[in-house]
Amino acid sequence: MGKLGYKAIGMLLSVIAGAAAGAVSKRLWRVATGDHETPTATDRQQGWGRVLAAAAIEGAVFGLVKAATDRAGAKAYERVTGEWPD
Repeated sequence: MGKLGYKAIGMLLSVIAGAAAGAVSKRLWRVATGDHETPTATDRQQGWGRVLAAAAIEGAVFGLVKAATDRAGAKAYERVTGEWPD
């Protein structure tokens, strides 16, 4: 498979993980606030607190999902090839 194969699979997993993280963060926002839409930084109707809270949730979820996806991908690569990807 090689390192190039690992990188290609990793990129695909990152796209999937990003989409999943977006869905999870929107769901968390809906549960926490009851709002169906997360505020964006340029939404004039939203205050700083709501915008920054939404961004913090999104960032935390994305970081968690990315780390979990990267780790799972590296472990799978190791199982298949016997080597840890660098």
